[in-house]
Amino acid sequence: MEEKGFTVWFTGLSGSGKTTVSKLVEEEIRRRGRKVEVLDGDVVRTNLSKGLGFSKEDRDINIRRIGFVCHLLSRNGVVAVAAAISPYREIRGENRKLVGDFVEVFCKCPLEVLLERDVKGLYKKALAGEIKNFTGVSDPYEEPTAPEVVCNTDVETPEESAAKVVAKLEELGYLAAPGTEGVYSEEEEEKVRKRLEALGYM
Repeated sequence: MEEKGFTVWFTGLSGSGKTTVSKLVEEEIRRRGRKVEVLDGDVVRTNLSKGLGFSKEDRDINIRRIGFVCHLLSRNGVVAVAAAISPYREIRGENRKLVGDFVEVFCKCPLEVLLERDVKGLYKKALAGEIKNFTGVSDPYEEPTAPEVVCNTDVETPEESAAKVVAKLEELGYLAAPGTEGVYSEEEEEKVRKRLEALGYM
C-alpha cells in the first residue's frame, strides 16, 4: 500500500523553537521509514525566495511558495515539514486548503522569554527600531485559532514538544505507532476472519 503524504506546518515567532522541534520530528518520521523533506523558513528565503523583502506582500509570496512545495511533496507520498514564522492566518489557511492533509503546529512562547533567548540580538534591534517590519514587535503575528498541536516551548523541552507532535500524527492516522506497521485494523481483521470462515478454515 502506497503511503500517504502529508504536511506538518510549524508556525510561531522567531526563536520559538520551530527549527529545533521540526528537526526532531523529521528524525522520528525518517526513523519510521518515511520519506521526509524539511522546508525551513531561513533556508527557503536563501534559495526559493531570494530577493523577497519583508513587506506583507513579500511575506505572503514566500509562505505561498513554501505551501506549494509542500503540496507537491505531499501529493507524491512525501512528508513535508515546514518551519516558517508564517505570521498571517489567511495564508496559512490557504496552504491548509491547498495541501489538504495539513497538520498545524503552533510553537507558542511569550515575548519576554524570546527576549531572554535572543541569541542573534534581533528582538533587541527591533525594539530599538533598527529592524523594521519585525514580526511580534513592529509587525503583527496572528496566532492560530485551532492548531492541531500547541507546543509551549517556554516550559517544554524540544524533545517533549516533538513527542507531542508525533503522538498527534499517530492519533490522526498519518504515522503508524512503532511496532504496529503491517498490523491489521479491527475492520480488516473481521474481513479476514469472514473470508477464512467462508473458505472453511475456521
